[in-house]
Amino acid sequence: MSKTLADTVFGAFSRRPIPAAALAALAGTLVACGGDGTQLNKLPAGLTHVGATTYGATTAGTGATAAAQDLLTGGLGKDGLADTAPTYADPAAPTAAELRRNALYSNYRGLVDVSARGGYGSFYGPNIDAAGTNTGGQGLIPGREYIGVIDDGSGNKRSVVAVQIPASFNPDAPCLVLGPSSGSRGVYGAIATAGEWGLKKGCAVALTDAGKGMGLYDPTDDTVHRIDGTRATRSAAGALSHFAAALSDTARAAFNAAFPNRLALKHAHSQQNPEKDWGSDTLAAARYAFYALNEEYGRVSWDGSTKEARFDAGNTLVIAGSVSNGGAAVLRAAELDGDGLIDGVVAGEPSAQPSSTTGYGVNLGGAAVPAYGKPLFDYFTFANLYQPCASLAPTAVLSEPTTYNFMGTPAFRALATNRCTALAARGLVTGATTADQAADALARLRAYGFGAENDTMHNAHYGLGNAAIITMMYANAYGRFSVADNVCGLSVAATSATTGEVVAVAANTKAASFATGNGTSNGAPASVVYNNSVGGARQWSFGVSPTSGTADLSLDSALCLRALALGTDPATGAALTATSTPTLAQSQAVRAGVNEVLLNGKLRGKPVMMVGGRSDALIPVNHSERAYAAFNRQQDGEGSQLRYIEVTNAQHFDGFLSFPGFDTRFVPLHVYFNAAMDAMYNRLKNGTPLPPSQVVRAVPRGGTPGAAPALTAANIPAISATPAAADAIGFSGTSINVPN
Repeated sequence: MSKTLADTVFGAFSRRPIPAAALAALAGTLVACGGDGTQLNKLPAGLTHVGATTYGATTAGTGATAAAQDLLTGGLGKDGLADTAPTYADPAAPTAAELRRNALYSNYRGLVDVSARGGYGSFYGPNIDAAGTNTGGQGLIPGREYIGVIDDGSGNKRSVVAVQIPASFNPDAPCLVLGPSSGSRGVYGAIATAGEWGLKKGCAVALTDAGKGMGLYDPTDDTVHRIDGTRATRSAAGALSHFAAALSDTARAAFNAAFPNRLALKHAHSQQNPEKDWGSDTLAAARYAFYALNEEYGRVSWDGSTKEARFDAGNTLVIAGSVSNGGAAVLRAAELDGDGLIDGVVAGEPSAQPSSTTGYGVNLGGAAVPAYGKPLFDYFTFANLYQPCASLAPTAVLSEPTTYNFMGTPAFRALATNRCTALAARGLVTGATTADQAADALARLRAYGFGAENDTMHNAHYGLGNAAIITMMYANAYGRFSVADNVCGLSVAATSATTGEVVAVAANTKAASFATGNGTSNGAPASVVYNNSVGGARQWSFGVSPTSGTADLSLDSALCLRALALGTDPATGAALTATSTPTLAQSQAVRAGVNEVLLNGKLRGKPVMMVGGRSDALIPVNHSERAYAAFNRQQDGEGSQLRYIEVTNAQHFDGFLSFPGFDTRFVPLHVYFNAAMDAMYNRLKNGTPLPPSQVVRAVPRGGTPGAAPALTAANIPAISATPAAADAIGFSGTSINVPN
């Protein structure tokens, strides 16, 4: 009972007059606490409740009704997720229910390999229960889903939260899993990781896009995505608009005239630098989850106006777990968690960017690695320069068929050769021949912190456009640039598959983009466009640089992006100025945005499991997991409860494992994320100690590319409670030491 309330009640019994201020305090306390002092349920500040739907999971098929759908698979079940995508009754106007179903389908498949020989349906998948047993069923999970929106009052933020409460939730033993999305994905971007694990465990799951998602804005017709994925004009969507570029009608008309058929994406063009809020959005999602749980299970309040607050962080087990950008979000949430909302953290392949590289080191096999702990924008702009040339080096060449060998076609090899030549002309690689230049480019990548295990993955990542996509998007996000700024001559649009020219986005593609897109400019529905290409704007891989006059994969734009990271010209070393391209002000804005997202390494004593794949060339372990583990040890000292599991023969995208060659060389890292979640749950629920930091030596499946033998337990050895000395990750002074 508050002091004000106690004094007021005492005054009533002593028949003294009650001051007006005390009466007002009493009224406010009664509203917040109820007539008997019980805390009442209240929507957290900064959140809007959009609605709640019960999903019955009565059938497994392609139905889009709530009765036919479920929380995990959209009613498709284990077999439906592995099959072709369900169609729409009207492809020009999919319903919100159809879009939800297909968004669950595409987001699930975007994170895990759904091929049976790769482990789907046997080691993981909807049909595998929380104990790891194959149920033989489809794995549908009925329950109720709450949708909310996080905003800062400006109407521009609008991060989406989906709280899923399975029918198996036990209010007498409540648990909650926080799952911020991976990559730039929408609200269901952690459905196959945190979502599936939590729902099977009977936990509520709080998913959030954390300010990213498929916020596709079309300046041509001023249309947006609503929160539910359907499309409307900006004015018609109103408060349910997910994202619209901050352009006046006059500015929009001028932009359309100068750059027709361009598009804008929320992560890149919201001018919010959403990454700085990934952690706070994760915590806000937790608060909304408690609101939803209390609405579901709280007693009706004494006056019948609301529900009592039955659940909070004090009586609910809370695990924050996700992968990639979601892994970074849960680490950031733990660092920010001054209210003690989170009990434990699991970060899979996180984009963990330490705010310092001083006072600690990273060793591999007892020897210092050449570089570690660099910010993502730094090493990505470096890779964007050198990966295509390096992909021609013998140890980087892929031998698989060119259908899946992204840089292996003669056309791409010719472009990569042009890139080598153009880099050599600027003094950025050495060597008289293409072979020598490629070897030098690969050596530079290794010296910048990419391991030898990453060699062939440079080919794959660059061929998919990861470097071009991420450097363009993050430059805009960090610098808070408008879509109209066309930073480094780059924009976003649908393009011709044969010529790379900008085209109008197809109406049906745009209508379905909430479900099919992953929030990036990866071609579905938009690609990165180099506006300044000789001969007119072209998709980046078709770009002809004005300075070289050759089709060199738009090198001039890559040099510009690298200059944003450095503050200097990467070729000459000259400082940027007010009139250079890019300008000094643009570089300062980007670098300021990068500084906003760096992690402080202080995990507040929380137990943390961090999992990484040694062959990850997208987020190299030297710059992320290894560096962050050492940085945390420096910050938290002997009190650190972080455990780091590094898995050999595992890389960033499990979805690649269905491609020939990737199936023979790599194992699914997803099984180790699930194992880490199990270990964290057992630590928090039963007091079981977390396994020590260690290298897990997974065994590739081998065989013929495209026809690798089925995954077995021998390929994916368990995380050990007592790892051998040769596998234990420890410290040599202030440096983390990872065994070879």
